[in-house]
Amino acid sequence: MKLIPSKFIWMNGRFVPWDEARIHVLTHGLHYGSAVFEGIRAYATPGGPAVFALDAHVSRFYQSCRVVDLPLRHEPGELREAILETVRRNGHDACYIRPVAFRGYGSLGVWPEECDVEVAIATFPWQAYMGPDAVEKGVDVGVSSWRRMAPDTLPAMAKVAGNYVNSQLVVVEARRHGYQEGLVLDVEGFVSEGSGQNVFLVQGGRLHTPPIGASILAGVTRACVLQLAADLGLSAVQMRIPREMLYAADELFLTGTAVEITPIKSVDRRSVGDGRRGPITRSVQQRFFGIVRGEVEDQHGWLTRV
Repeated sequence: MKLIPSKFIWMNGRFVPWDEARIHVLTHGLHYGSAVFEGIRAYATPGGPAVFALDAHVSRFYQSCRVVDLPLRHEPGELREAILETVRRNGHDACYIRPVAFRGYGSLGVWPEECDVEVAIATFPWQAYMGPDAVEKGVDVGVSSWRRMAPDTLPAMAKVAGNYVNSQLVVVEARRHGYQEGLVLDVEGFVSEGSGQNVFLVQGGRLHTPPIGASILAGVTRACVLQLAADLGLSAVQMRIPREMLYAADELFLTGTAVEITPIKSVDRRSVGDGRRGPITRSVQQRFFGIVRGEVEDQHGWLTRV
């Protein structure tokens, strides 16, 4: 997912040219991970670009900031409008949107409160995260040797930059082993999530996904998939999932802003089902993509027109 520059980035209430959106090398967030971010997408629809689940993402952004004590100077409504205006000014039909709040330049001790909180919003064209065929053909994953954080160590429910050191270790190990992605277990050995995606398992026609207490990020796309399952009359259970259920699953898929809904075709080189996208995964995908592309009625109000 190489960056393709856009014209402007919103920084602390004003628009600056892409190449002038700079911070100091001694910025607190760079050294200590004191940053919160979101990943959001705008899709091309017949009525013009539309941001998917904007309010849910903005809400989680502020919740994450509260968890790690990043006080923001901007109200949610202001940030929401700044996101839409950034998409407009950059002239996107579809794009990825990255808001980030971080402790800036001021002092270099671990104690953060001498460093002001800064906020930026970048938008840029999006390329397929796992390749152009992944959404249809699926990906190969491996169970990582790294574990997700234990309770009261790092705040898994907050989308905090520092947490993603763990994610980097997971995905680097997976790629070195020949997989496209890794699945991570929690501290007690139950399935947690991918390096940056939630995971769903299908068995006996029922969806299963790990609960919030399994050190997962409460994914926005995850929540939408649970709603789509209800719309489609599918039973969905949030439960602790032992590792061996991965090997006995009829279908598996990942969810997230970047991966959207991507099938898993093998785990630890063992085929999932017949090694192809399953019928339930396909039906959830079709409903999801129909909504975000403006082809199916958006009955839940997930799209915000730019």
